[in-house]
Amino acid sequence: MKVRNILVALLLGASSLGASAQASDVSFLSGSHCIVRMAEGSRYIMLPVQENAEICNIKVIAGNNLVRTIEVRLAVDNVDYYVPFDLSEYDGKKVLFDIHVNGNSRLTGGIKDHVCWRDMKYTDTVEINAGEPFRPVYHHAPEWGWMNDPNGMFYKDGVWHLYYQLNPYGSQWGNISWGHSTSKDLVNWTNEGVALVPDGHGMVFSGSSVVDKDNTAGFGKDAIVAFYTSAAESQTQSMAYSTDDGKTFTRYEGNPIIVADIPDFRDPHVFRHEQTGHWIMILAAGQEMRIYSSANLKDWTYESSFGKEYGSHAGVWECPDLFELPVEGTNEKKWVLVCNINPGGPFGGSATQYFTGTFDGHKFTCDTKPEVTKWMDYGKDHYAAVSFDNAPDGRRVMIAWMSNWQYANQVPTVQFRSANAIARDVYLFRDKGVDYVGSRPVAEMTAMRGDAVVSKKATLGRLSVKNMFKAPSGAYEIDLAMAPQDGATVKMMLSNQKGEYVTIVYDGNMGTLSFDRRQGGDKSFSELFPAVTTAPVHGKLTSLRIFVDKSSVEVFGNDGRAVMTNLVFPAEPYNTLTINSDKKTTVSSLKVYPLIKK
Repeated sequence: MKVRNILVALLLGASSLGASAQASDVSFLSGSHCIVRMAEGSRYIMLPVQENAEICNIKVIAGNNLVRTIEVRLAVDNVDYYVPFDLSEYDGKKVLFDIHVNGNSRLTGGIKDHVCWRDMKYTDTVEINAGEPFRPVYHHAPEWGWMNDPNGMFYKDGVWHLYYQLNPYGSQWGNISWGHSTSKDLVNWTNEGVALVPDGHGMVFSGSSVVDKDNTAGFGKDAIVAFYTSAAESQTQSMAYSTDDGKTFTRYEGNPIIVADIPDFRDPHVFRHEQTGHWIMILAAGQEMRIYSSANLKDWTYESSFGKEYGSHAGVWECPDLFELPVEGTNEKKWVLVCNINPGGPFGGSATQYFTGTFDGHKFTCDTKPEVTKWMDYGKDHYAAVSFDNAPDGRRVMIAWMSNWQYANQVPTVQFRSANAIARDVYLFRDKGVDYVGSRPVAEMTAMRGDAVVSKKATLGRLSVKNMFKAPSGAYEIDLAMAPQDGATVKMMLSNQKGEYVTIVYDGNMGTLSFDRRQGGDKSFSELFPAVTTAPVHGKLTSLRIFVDKSSVEVFGNDGRAVMTNLVFPAEPYNTLTINSDKKTTVSSLKVYPLIKK
């Protein structure tokens, strides 16, 4: 693809600031095995990656000791991009890579002619390619590498801490570690590096963190205690703790803390249950959620299971959460059990389902029939949604991974893959006697607004209003208030000068809101990407907030009662909005705000 070739050229240029590795640095031991000795004096070695190359198994040896093992798709005949390896972590010890290249060397002619040996570079700084057309303006994304599930999230002393599944050594899944970012406003994020890397128990899969205010674990008052799945031949649960507000962690010497004899056993989410004075852990175990309790965060007692015959079982249950929320407009509270599932989403692939009911510190009881399935977001690209521990002011703030396992490894970005959806305050509302989860963009998003570039009122009726945006960055919010006639169909189209467009349609007869991205831009990377997604509105549609970024559109209808999150990859930003209705519809307010990272 032409855009990809341009990006590769930019990445090659950015990495060429360092000196090339000398031929004497590489010792070939066989047709598939070599040793590369690292030159001294530079912080990073930039590793050239080719995504369709075979995986190379690399043993990192420092001072004659094996300190890490990583997997990298080192370039054979073409460099797609570079990833950095930090040499400064090894305190001046001589470092070498013992590299085994997978594949049949008898067919390929051996590894001596691979371009990776020639194109390894040394540098003291890593330049992030801001020229990638699909890098988001205001969504959290890794500076480089692969990202999936958010995990380990907590709030403390005015700072939101977000950890996430990270492959630092390529833009596809692998080498799963915990990356770490911090923010004071849930919008502007600072990369804090890698907090947890694979160890002898395996890769570091998803989990959670808590602020241990009362030192129940004995690691210190206000210690951060993290729980995660160690993934190797089997999946077990481990813990680590931090006494410097989550910057660095020490592994608990008693790991693993929970084991089971099932293959899919992961993603522990821990929280404090004040009524019983215990810590609760909910984790995914095959096709159910298991609940455990503990007084000290170390010793766990099985309490109960939930999930048999409830909701969708079309895929693996993952990434649970469990919390209590008030039901708006009532004096009641309900518990919400979140269950992310892959595959089995309403439009294919991964999605977030949930259940409402009661929880007494031992058992969750669902208040709907087993066959009822509720979805938190009706787009294609909202998964692994979990909440922050210790959020202030009684808030329940959630963040999701903004992608879908059907095509996440193939989306047309280069130096990074995947971003998070914008943070959302979740709440409960009641419609026709049934309780549902709503999702509002966090209030902090309004601080991103620049001056409105469109501010209009109109009355529609087989007519259209067409507005040209002045938002060249492709990052903006549409805030719309309207009063459609009963049974009206209101169609909104976002388009660009390349003929690409997405449509958002409210069907007053069906009570639905749909999003069509089939003509929205590049879809060549997966036949499963083109899609129309549809959400129930829960009443007449009277308001819409639409958040557009370089590669995503998030739609919030009726204050978050109808939500859809979808990726898009247009050749240039959508800069035209067209709205029409088949019946009288009064648009009392239409504003378009550029969103500016501050």
